[in-house]
Amino acid sequence: MTVFLAFKHVMFVVNDPREQDMKHLIVCLFLGLVACSGPQENQKHDVKADLLPVGGMVAAANPLAVEAGLDMLRQGGSALDAAVAVQTVLGLVEPQSSGLGGGAFLLYYDASTGKITAFDGREEAPSGVSAEMFLDTDGQPLSYLEAVNSGRAVGVPGAVAMLALAHSEFGLLPWEAAFISGINIADNGFAVSARMAGLLQAYGHRAQLDQNVASRDYFFLPDGTPLPEGHWLKNPDYAATLRAISTNPRALLEGKIASDIIAAAHLAPRPGTLSLEDMKNYQPRKREAICRPFKDKQICSAPPPSSGGMAMNGIMGLLDNISFSDKGAADPQNWHYFIEAQRLTYADRDRYVADGDFVNVPIEGLLAPDYLQRRAALILPDQAIVHAEAGPPEEVFNPEYLREVGKDNTDEVPGTSHISIVDGAGNVVSMTTTVESAFGSKRFTNGFLLNNQLTDFAKYPYDEDGKPLANAPAPKKRPRSSMSPTLVLDKDGGFVMATGSAGGNSIIAYTAKTLVGVLEWGLSPQDAINLPNVVARGDVTRVENTVADPNLVPALITLGHQVQATRGENSGLHVILKQADGTLIGGADPRREGVALVP
Repeated sequence: MTVFLAFKHVMFVVNDPREQDMKHLIVCLFLGLVACSGPQENQKHDVKADLLPVGGMVAAANPLAVEAGLDMLRQGGSALDAAVAVQTVLGLVEPQSSGLGGGAFLLYYDASTGKITAFDGREEAPSGVSAEMFLDTDGQPLSYLEAVNSGRAVGVPGAVAMLALAHSEFGLLPWEAAFISGINIADNGFAVSARMAGLLQAYGHRAQLDQNVASRDYFFLPDGTPLPEGHWLKNPDYAATLRAISTNPRALLEGKIASDIIAAAHLAPRPGTLSLEDMKNYQPRKREAICRPFKDKQICSAPPPSSGGMAMNGIMGLLDNISFSDKGAADPQNWHYFIEAQRLTYADRDRYVADGDFVNVPIEGLLAPDYLQRRAALILPDQAIVHAEAGPPEEVFNPEYLREVGKDNTDEVPGTSHISIVDGAGNVVSMTTTVESAFGSKRFTNGFLLNNQLTDFAKYPYDEDGKPLANAPAPKKRPRSSMSPTLVLDKDGGFVMATGSAGGNSIIAYTAKTLVGVLEWGLSPQDAINLPNVVARGDVTRVENTVADPNLVPALITLGHQVQATRGENSGLHVILKQADGTLIGGADPRREGVALVP
């Protein structure tokens, strides 16, 4: 107990920013860590790992979660065992982003075979929903807050069931072993982080609504103020839920916990239609990753209903037809090309990508080399595209493609968390996980929050021309996601890079930035993460001016871009790169609290 309390004091009680570096160093020495990245947002550096007796690396959004994953690796676990442990702790210490009540997409690289397997744990709409589920009695779309903070937004949670499916194939340690860290932290307590406290200040009032008594009791002090940074928080209900899941991976989908989830989703106002039958029938999916060549590499990401496979390969496939200058990120012209590739890809994604079990998503056409070459010809060196429209890939006119679909501008709120893991045998996980908006639906039961993932469907099921949207709601359908867990392989099928991010529909831009930074501009993972976030969905491009070169925005405006300079972007990138000599180098986003560490 003396050791535990000492760790508690060093890790969490010292809050003076000037003392953070010393505090982190002491914690690293205390835990016996080989390498640590600094906690200060402007002082993160690449973390390197030589070939060690217990090798590997974990990069994720909270040090406690990373340590839980490292503990699995030290015990001889696989990257998948570590991913289960990391997710279990993340749901406790950063509930604003992901958790047991949410969903996820995961890519697993098996070093023994060189094969990548994609797992789909996306939430699913109840059987009782309709295409008009987010319209009011007058047929008008509900406001954002009305939709998000409603039971209608809650889908069947899929992350835990997906992890169980993946673990059955790629786990090495017993399933229950991955829950020990989360149970211990939930029982003994943890300090509320600066990010969690800040988001409670900003969005917590939404958890104080009448239907969210359980959330209010957990996230607020008796006097009604949100939990402050450093507050020691215990969650025995979460520990009990983890114990239940550790003995039954489907404990969220059947029995008492499932009934409690349904009860919370059925609370007024705007109760949902989630049923025990919906929960019982949910199945995670094992799918084929979408992989395409890029120069001497191969880029793989998640298939629909994720946008990742289409978007990562769309952006990079367009850029494969364009030559960057050797100045890399220092040349505004290179950023111009990256922006235009984003705009064209987002336009295609918004029109065509949705749940492939319900609509025919023309992936082959969208990623065909001749189609990408035609699209790339629209990118001019000296003039921005006035208005980027979706293209007509040949597959759209195939008789098997049943209908033309309308343009969809559905927003996704930037919650979410990303995890990159490499184990000692070279197996790799890239996993993006979410409850959707900050604190999900704000509905809370059994120690965790429920998702509001169904608001990732189009609110209005038709576009302005009356064309149906591919991403319109439907019973048992999974909403489109921007989550883009991504792996890069070399020409021989060996692992090169794992990347991904948080950030709503901007995930596509954030993740693609790291691919360009590392693969095209020769940057290290941390330097690529530290680049300004530049998001180009539609006609307006957002540029993170707090870290951008001051010459970038004027140069882009000169080229005809409509630029919105922003003070910050809500990315949460975690990247691991395998170098030619076999060593690993990793980075964590300075915009969040994550770290990349080795066992």
